[in-house]
Amino acid sequence: MALIISLIGFTALALIVHELGHLLLARSCNVPASELGLGLGPRVVGFRLAGIQFNLRAIPVGSFVRLDGTALKEKSVRAQLLVHLGGVIFNIIASLFTYGTMFGWLNLLLAAGNILPLYQHDGWKCGVVIMRALMRRKSQPAERVFTFSGGFVSVLIAWAVIRLFI
Repeated sequence: MALIISLIGFTALALIVHELGHLLLARSCNVPASELGLGLGPRVVGFRLAGIQFNLRAIPVGSFVRLDGTALKEKSVRAQLLVHLGGVIFNIIASLFTYGTMFGWLNLLLAAGNILPLYQHDGWKCGVVIMRALMRRKSQPAERVFTFSGGFVSVLIAWAVIRLFI
């Protein structure tokens, strides 16, 4: 029972570390943010600090930072990539500082999962930013192909990793 409680607590903490990475790097790039949420669905409890609403949500799955997408898209490609990779960077740093612990492994797992090009994950967002920069425009057909192929590649990578341990 203690293992399950530790796993839930450390997972929540790793999600918060991830979202703080996005939030702090967005702030460093002058991209406004309005909310950091742990979980999804209706707000259960929250507080405001430094202009950011921190909320605990009813459905304990996932986390997010609500950024000003228009302001982010106006930034350089480098700044956009930095903001999108902020969570992964913070998770990797946290995993290095807590190497060998459950919290360290959860941070590494969260970073690895988010770097995959799955729809709406950090790796996918970075791929879209790079694709738009290379094409010098937005292309819905190209983004659909990228989304489908990114999902396929992610499934193959997940299958290969699972096969290593099973």
